Amino acid sequence: MNPLNEKDQALTSRLIEVRRNLHREPELAYEEFKTTGKLREWLTNANIHILDLPLETGLIAEIGQGSGPIVAIRCDIDALPIEEQTELPFASEIPGKMHACGHDFHTATILGAALLLKERESELTGRVRVLFQPAEETGHGAENVLASGGLKDVAAIFGLHNSPDLPTGAFGTRTGALTAGVDRFEITVKGVGAHAATPEKGVDAIVTAAQIITMLQTIVSRQNNTIEPVVLSVTRINGGFTWNVLPEKVELEGTVRTYNEEIRRQIPLQMTRIIEGIAAGAGAEAQLHWYPGPPATINHGEWADFAKEVALEAGYDVHDIPLQMGGEDFSFYLQQIPGAFVNIGTGPAYALHHPRFDVDETAILPAAKYFANLAEQALAKLQGKA
Repeated sequence: MNPLNEKDQALTSRLIEVRRNLHREPELAYEEFKTTGKLREWLTNANIHILDLPLETGLIAEIGQGSGPIVAIRCDIDALPIEEQTELPFASEIPGKMHACGHDFHTATILGAALLLKERESELTGRVRVLFQPAEETGHGAENVLASGGLKDVAAIFGLHNSPDLPTGAFGTRTGALTAGVDRFEITVKGVGAHAATPEKGVDAIVTAAQIITMLQTIVSRQNNTIEPVVLSVTRINGGFTWNVLPEKVELEGTVRTYNEEIRRQIPLQMTRIIEGIAAGAGAEAQLHWYPGPPATINHGEWADFAKEVALEAGYDVHDIPLQMGGEDFSFYLQQIPGAFVNIGTGPAYALHHPRFDVDETAILPAAKYFANLAEQALAKLQGKA
């Protein structure tokens, strides 16, 4: 690796300090007021224009002039309700909150790209919207950004996620589906409480719930096309309060992950048939509560290939990565705007959302340079189409 010149060393130090500053003071979704204030100050000090939008947290800046095309680059700024265990000198100072998904890395990267783009603003053939998005972890922050009008007239959009599965210096994306659609469900099973010694005098909600849990897996194994990936997981069971009483009610909670939108629409119907049928057979009652999350992230082939080309030019080791069952609300943008979502390798580490998660900070500057170049070249590409 070539040694950094003085300018790159200075920018690296600045962006690492930004990342560590954010890491020390993580804020959860829709609470990112202090984070937004810091970003506003840093951008204002760099004379970067910030759009006046109805966003309580998060913001969108704009670089460039004239009537050329508009490209957007996006990062997410929220943290997670996790108690940090890294013992880093800049570990979270807020109990129970941590940047355990690397959004501090994302924010520093895209801020760096904005600073680089500002230096060559007069050379841009259009405008770049720089999006610092709140509430990604809820799965719905992107919808608020779209509703704000901040991405109006954007012709292409790009976003990133760090990847502990890729070494530093590696880059990954793919055409088509990248991350899964993410939905949450709750199931309430109501029976009739009774003494555990006389179960015939009640309706056993626990046995009914157990049968529902088992049968729900037939949606994946017997009702779904076997070549279409689907995950259905029950992740929480709550029922009963002592050892010798059959409870009246059991609550279940879980998630469904899909890539195919038609399958996604069918699964709650299939679940309802199973849940209500088993409950009726047992003399119980059961109800499904369905909470839609973000859809699958579907990269546009032209822009995914373009993102890989720019990454190769930047010296990244480029990979076509496999499908991921995690979710990402960047998907809402891609439903309305062509673009691509990419992964930046940050070295082997604990998994995302782990209390000891960390990133390789040497990956920040190359990623910032990459996104600045990606935005600039995308503008030129769009200008050539005009």
